[in-house]
Amino acid sequence: MRRPGATRGTTTPQQPIPGEIKVLIASAFVIAIGFGIISPVLPAYARSFDVGVAAASFVVSIFAFFRLLGAPGSGVLVARLGERWVYLTGLGIVAASSLLTAVAQTYWQLLVFRGLGGLGSTMFTVSAMALLVRLAPPTMRGRVSSAYASSFLIGGMLGPVLGGLMAGLGLRVPFVVYAAALVVAALVVGVRLSHASLRPDPTATAQEPMRLGEGLRDSAYRAALASAFANGWANFGVRVAIVPQFAVAVHDETWVAGVALAVAAAGTAASLQFSGKVTDTVGRKPMVVLGLGVTAVSLGSLGLSESLTVLLVLSLVSGFGAGMVNPGQQATVADVIGNQRSGGTVLSTFQMAQDGGAIIGPVLIGVVADQAGWGWAFAVTGLVSLLALPLWLAARETLQKEPVAVTADQG
Repeated sequence: MRRPGATRGTTTPQQPIPGEIKVLIASAFVIAIGFGIISPVLPAYARSFDVGVAAASFVVSIFAFFRLLGAPGSGVLVARLGERWVYLTGLGIVAASSLLTAVAQTYWQLLVFRGLGGLGSTMFTVSAMALLVRLAPPTMRGRVSSAYASSFLIGGMLGPVLGGLMAGLGLRVPFVVYAAALVVAALVVGVRLSHASLRPDPTATAQEPMRLGEGLRDSAYRAALASAFANGWANFGVRVAIVPQFAVAVHDETWVAGVALAVAAAGTAASLQFSGKVTDTVGRKPMVVLGLGVTAVSLGSLGLSESLTVLLVLSLVSGFGAGMVNPGQQATVADVIGNQRSGGTVLSTFQMAQDGGAIIGPVLIGVVADQAGWGWAFAVTGLVSLLALPLWLAARETLQKEPVAVTADQG
C-alpha cells in the first residue's frame, strides 16, 4: 500500500506550473500588495481616534490574534465545505472588514472590524494551502511553495511604498483600495477555478479527510510543526518587531531599520529562486535543516553586531535562511496529506504553529531584551531555531523519487 502523495507523478520539475496555481500565485501577489498598502497607515489611522500608542498597537496585534483564534475553525470548514468556497469566503470577509475599517467611527468599531479581518485572513490562508496541496503535482511542490512565497514577498515589499503615497489622499483611502483589490482577486480566482478538478482521482481509493492525530503520528509532520513555530518566531515575529528596534537603538537612525528589513527580504527572495527546485530534486529535509541552521547562527548573533555592515550582512544571511526553510516544510506537509484527500485540520494546525511563534516570539524576546540585553534576546531566538533541528534530523524524508512500497510505520 502506498502512502498518499508519497510517489512522484509523471510531471517533471522542469514542466511549467499549472495555470490554476498561477492564478493563486497572482492572487497572493495582489493580496500582499493590498496588505502592504494598509500596513504603514494603520497605526496612524488608529491614533486618529485619539488613543495612545499601546491602544494603536493593539489594533495591529488583534488581526494576528484572530488569525490564530480562527485557524481551527478554518480547517474544519475546508474539510466540510471545500477549499474553493472557504478561500473565496475568506477573501470576501477581509474585503468587508477593510471597507468597514475605512468607515469606522470609533476606536472600538475599528478594533472589531480588524479582528473580523483576521478571521477571514486565516480562512483564505488555510484554504490556499489546501488548494496548493490538491493542485500541485508532487514533483513540483517545492517550486510551487517558492513561487507562492515569492509573490507574497514581492507584493509585501511594493505595498508599503504604494501605501505611503496613498496616505496623502487620506488615511481611509488605502483601506478602500485594499477592499477593491481583494474583490478583484476573489472574482478572478472564482472564475478561473470554477472548472478546476479538486476532487480525488476517481481511479484512486476513496479516503476520509486526514485527521490531526494521523498527521501527528508522522515524524515528518511533527518536524514541520516545530520548524513552522521556529520560522514564525524568527522570521515573522522577531525580524519584523524586534530587529527594527535593535537597529534604531544601536545606530540611532530610523532609516537603518528599513534598510535591515529590505536587505533581509532581498536575501529571502534570492534563496527562493533555487530552494524550491532543490527541495523537489534533492529532498525536503536538507533544505529545511540547512535553513534552520543558517537562521539560528545569523539571527542568534545579530544582537552582538555593533557595526552597520555586520548588521546588514547578518540580516541578509538570515533572510536567505528563511527562504530555504519555507518551501521544504510546506512541501513536506503536502506530501504527508497527499493530493487525494483533504487535510484542513492538519493544515490549520501547521498555520497555527507558525502564527503562534510570530505572536509569542516578539513578546518574550522583548522581555529578554529589557532584562538581559540585545545579545541574549537574539541568542534565545537562535536557540528556538536550533531546537527544531533534532526533530527534522529524526524525521523521514517525504520526497520519493521512485514509486516504493511503504510499511505501516510512519516514523
